[in-house]
Amino acid sequence: MPREISLSDVKDLVGKEIGVSDWILVTQKTIDNFAEATGDFQFIHTDPVRAAAETPFGGTIAHGFLSLSLLSAMNYNCLPKIREQTMGINYGFDKVRFMAPVKSGARVRGRFTMADARFRGAGMLMITYDATVEIEGERKPALTAIWQTIIQFDPKDRPADV
Repeated sequence: MPREISLSDVKDLVGKEIGVSDWILVTQKTIDNFAEATGDFQFIHTDPVRAAAETPFGGTIAHGFLSLSLLSAMNYNCLPKIREQTMGINYGFDKVRFMAPVKSGARVRGRFTMADARFRGAGMLMITYDATVEIEGERKPALTAIWQTIIQFDPKDRPADV
């Protein structure tokens, strides 16, 4: 996949896998920083000794929302940039399913298929991704999601054939 594409190229990418990110290591420090930022200090995330003794995970696991929030970094890492884009906006998720825990010390990566792309108004393009966060060496992914983003651009750059 090219690192940069044009707005007119987007329609040809619908239905195709358009990016797989590099692996990201989820450390205990990352989990602890997320707990601090969100106020979610549940022991399964922040107490390795207790989590090893009292859970089936063998240690701490990442917050589901931490795994979900990593999609932003994964997106920037692997998806092509749209040349005419002036700003990108996270529009939201239609569906998120947490499939398997991400253990502290695991590596995860994102896999993105462009499910839909449609122009909205004069200067916006809504892109829907089928996104998966995979866990290295695991059969089940950490999560699957239907993620919607909005690309803003100058209306003069809108392709004539859409």
